[in-house]
Amino acid sequence: MGSAFLVLFIIAEIILTVLTFTRFGEKAQWLKNRVIVTAAETALLLAIILLPTTHMKWRFAAALTVLIIRLLIEGICFLAKRRNAEGKKNKAGVILGFILSVVIVGLSATPALIFSNYNGLEPTGEYDVRECSAILVDKNRPDTFENDGSNREVPAHFYYPDAAGSYPLVVFSHGAFGYYQSNFSTYEELASNGYIVVSLDHPHHAFFTTDTDGKTITVDSNFINTALRVSNGEVTDSNELYKIEQEWMELRTRDENFVLDTIKEAVNSGSLNDTWHTESESEVLSVLKIANTDKIGLLGHSMGGATSVGIGRQRDDIDAVIVLDGTMLTEVVSVKDGQKSFNEDPYPVPILDFTKESDYNERMQTKSGNAFMYVNDFVIDHAKDGRMVVFKNAGHMDFTDLPLISPVLGDMLGSGDVDNEQFMNTVNGIVLNWFDYYLKGEGSLNIAETY
Repeated sequence: MGSAFLVLFIIAEIILTVLTFTRFGEKAQWLKNRVIVTAAETALLLAIILLPTTHMKWRFAAALTVLIIRLLIEGICFLAKRRNAEGKKNKAGVILGFILSVVIVGLSATPALIFSNYNGLEPTGEYDVRECSAILVDKNRPDTFENDGSNREVPAHFYYPDAAGSYPLVVFSHGAFGYYQSNFSTYEELASNGYIVVSLDHPHHAFFTTDTDGKTITVDSNFINTALRVSNGEVTDSNELYKIEQEWMELRTRDENFVLDTIKEAVNSGSLNDTWHTESESEVLSVLKIANTDKIGLLGHSMGGATSVGIGRQRDDIDAVIVLDGTMLTEVVSVKDGQKSFNEDPYPVPILDFTKESDYNERMQTKSGNAFMYVNDFVIDHAKDGRMVVFKNAGHMDFTDLPLISPVLGDMLGSGDVDNEQFMNTVNGIVLNWFDYYLKGEGSLNIAETY
């Protein structure tokens, strides 16, 4: 939609420019034509926005604002100057106006070009899906990213079936610079099939989120810089790297443990205490009323997957874990002389690891006998019930909805050569199969080793 609008906009500007040079070069006529063309462009964009099939309408807000302001200014100029406008319109001014128009409107239309018309994938379940949210305030923990002594706040976003019953709880943790909607299609697939999904924001690790004052909290710059240094292999000291990664995991696992404990307390009491901050109290209570906290699954992408693994090790109320292309950092217990030591106690919860074929092949080349160089391989091999699924031609971000939301950003951050819609349908199907088997005791596991 964004590309189509921009193409039509440029065509309209070219037509106006050509007509000014060939037929309607008088200043008065140009002022009138300028208003007509801008009005048509504004009407076109407004029609695109109002189409029922247009999703993520905010993408067009900047461009629409620019066109409306421009239409008002041009309308005022036309009314004020039309009687006194004499002579021909300056051709250099026409060309300059064309260039400025394309640049200004083009820049304002950037969100419409970067983001697609994505509205999730069609869920397979029988239930309609509803959403609500709350921010949970941990009064026993200060937010170390803030300088005002405020407590740590963790937003929790609920996706749940619009039906009575009792449904297992699945908690999702996003990756570095991610945000709570990174796997929106997965939440909808699970919720439509009878699960309550709680997707967390980890403030200052999330790309952006909101606090209880309504303030937007963006990702911490120091966290970004450190994460990029680690990702680019610039942190070469293994002890420093271990310290950094464990600090990340400490923050995130405390977030998730706090949310789980708070939810379970509210489920047991049937009420919300002052830890909860929400504008949808009745909806949140209705979700908690149908939540089965005796059946809990954990799911996360990248660093969120590592968080999920840590929680599955720490708690005895977790029934299944899934890692979407994440390194299991919480299973590294020490570093000595540059060598990592892994937790040798078998992982106690059924765990499923999604990984890219390129990474898997590289690890297999460096593996020597029973010597594991990568923690995930060790955990899966020694787990009581561990499996690994390898995906061909996949990139890191393909395990999220990002390439569907924005192919441009997906390519920038790491998308492979796959059909993203088909890929996410496959991922979501496997996730559902794993949780159906371990949280509901339904069906059998039909998961291949390679896709």
